[in-house]
Amino acid sequence: MNKSLKLNVDRSDKLSLSEQIRKGIARAIEDGVMEAGARLPSWQDLAIQLGVARGTVRTAYEKLAAAQLIEASRATGTRVAQRPRAITKNEPPPDAGSFLETYLEMTQGPAFFQMGVPASETFPGKLFARIRAQAVRAEASASPFYPDPRGELELRREVAAYLAVARGINCSPSQVIITAGFGAGLGLALNVLGLGGQAVWFENPGFPWTRKGLELAGMSVAPIPVDADGIDIDHGLRHHPNAKLVVVTPGQQAPLGSTLSLERRLCLLEWAAANQAWVIEDDYLSELQLAGRAAPALASLDRDGRVIHIGSFSKTISPTIRLGFVVAPVGLASQFAEVAACLAPPPGPAVQIAVAEFIHEGHYMRHLRRTKRAYASKRQAILDCLHASAGVDRVAAPGLAVLLRLPHGAPDVAIARNVLMLGMFPAPLSPWYASPGRAESGLLLGVATAPTKRLARSCGQLLEAIERFK
Repeated sequence: MNKSLKLNVDRSDKLSLSEQIRKGIARAIEDGVMEAGARLPSWQDLAIQLGVARGTVRTAYEKLAAAQLIEASRATGTRVAQRPRAITKNEPPPDAGSFLETYLEMTQGPAFFQMGVPASETFPGKLFARIRAQAVRAEASASPFYPDPRGELELRREVAAYLAVARGINCSPSQVIITAGFGAGLGLALNVLGLGGQAVWFENPGFPWTRKGLELAGMSVAPIPVDADGIDIDHGLRHHPNAKLVVVTPGQQAPLGSTLSLERRLCLLEWAAANQAWVIEDDYLSELQLAGRAAPALASLDRDGRVIHIGSFSKTISPTIRLGFVVAPVGLASQFAEVAACLAPPPGPAVQIAVAEFIHEGHYMRHLRRTKRAYASKRQAILDCLHASAGVDRVAAPGLAVLLRLPHGAPDVAIARNVLMLGMFPAPLSPWYASPGRAESGLLLGVATAPTKRLARSCGQLLEAIERFK
């Protein structure tokens, strides 16, 4: 048994012995006494140590497994399951109600139905690890020098070639700036544009972190509603005609999933050119659009150099590599390079070279094809489960998530926090809205991290948790 785990059973306690054991182990896991991967004794051995019947311990273990606190395997025994990370006891917690508190909460993991995280089982991890190890060795043996602030030329070439084929964007490597993920790309673009104090159209609902980033840049965020054709351009023109920036997710609107129609794309580009406004395209799904072929990027239609295209490898490779890119309009490319050199350098060369090799050898495109098939199958399985239990009207399938709508005013944030104890972490919908009082309530179930086994059971537990809040 883990030396730091102390279990005692009290036969005079009103709680059953199995419940005492379950609570003791659960408390040790939640308090961090037993970390993820720590091995527990077999239920037979623990029964002997505690002097109780083997069936008593087995019942406790079964309940812990059902709550996804532990997992059993013939090869590795019974171990503590991977749990959403928590702030360590030596780390002071962020201010209550602060954005950092929300950020850390929303990026906890790993957990079932978590959004923004790719499936580990579809990624060729060993292959990528080998390529990355070679890149690290090459970096370590090279002469020390300051790398190109725009990013490694090999990666910029591969990104430009990929975008030409997959997203319809014709750009040169000199227009591509490698960044530390989408957030860094957004910060770089806002720094270059210098639009503090100006109004910016932003989709409502829209990604909360992007909205916060725009506010931190000193911009006046104008929420623009979305419908089946994407962001409502007419609404923006009527209410905020003097805006100097638009931030959109045209491929598949985040989080509701609509694609910006061709008519609205052309209207947006025409307005931006006529009013010297800029458009930031968040291509957050890239090629991972599961229904048919991905729509071409908005930047592919731009003839006046008003669109700044931002992409990342977070959802296709991993968010841990912190790697993304910006495609700057020709007229701004030198300014992007200057700001990157002084204020926003890219990640180290090794990870860039590894990703460049991964793309160059064709592994990336093969990975995307396999991943799309796997995700489409997972999404259909979730839909089948929820349609049967919750009804077709409450369920939609935007992007890489399944949206389970809740009654207006239902506490979706509280529900999401509650099911975290079951190892599930669907994203609440209401924080995506600019005005919480007018927000729709729902849960966004990430497709990539949906359980491959016992999916029906997880969906059932989720629906039961929702019922308890009624």
